[in-house]
Amino acid sequence: MNYITLQETDSTNRYLAALCEEQQVAEWTTVTAEFQTAGKGQRGNSWESAPGANLLFSTVLYPRFLAARQQFVLSQLVALSIKEALDAYLSDVSIKWPNDIYCGERKICGILIENDLQGSQIGRCIIGVGLNVNQEQFLSDAPNPVSLRQLTAREHDRRALLADILRRLQQGYCLLAHDTPTAAASLSARYAAALFRREGYHRYTDASGPFLARVVRVEADGRFLLQDDSGRLRSYLFKEVQYLL
Repeated sequence: MNYITLQETDSTNRYLAALCEEQQVAEWTTVTAEFQTAGKGQRGNSWESAPGANLLFSTVLYPRFLAARQQFVLSQLVALSIKEALDAYLSDVSIKWPNDIYCGERKICGILIENDLQGSQIGRCIIGVGLNVNQEQFLSDAPNPVSLRQLTAREHDRRALLADILRRLQQGYCLLAHDTPTAAASLSARYAAALFRREGYHRYTDASGPFLARVVRVEADGRFLLQDDSGRLRSYLFKEVQYLL
């Protein structure tokens, strides 16, 4: 494992992507930063993180054994690696589709995965993670952030947590490379069991407005299948539907 440690950068994903464009970067090269000036989140959002408090890192993989249509399996693997690492500290950790990590009704981790395709295969994957570890207060207008320290009332070793996440990620990745169909099926089952609000009806909104629905399943390509309270099935790609929190 090759680590690059930065005191400050605009975004670990941007830094690692630029490095990959300049030179051959070994798989599992991991960039960590004490502070990001422009941390990237999903939907173009920024990521609030106090200097030196949290885990901000990006890792590069070259999963050329995966077809482009199998991109979502990487999202499942990353989310589960983080969720299952946090299970050692917390109860009620879940994955909010597609890959936010929640504890109860509050967000503790965001993930941004950027894939570069080579023909019909995934040539390069940069995984960016922002995990709230030791931050004591959040000042942005984000609706529901929380940190491990806030939830456990104690400080945690960020390096030990990073090592655990990367170990889980490596184990799962090796299984995926060795026997893709079996490993992908296992990831899909674990992901389904870990889903946020997987039981009962909850509020969502799409282009037509708010509605009540229950989770039916997440398809292999990442499509989110809901059934609303009138019995209608609704299928969504990423960004087409949002939870109402």
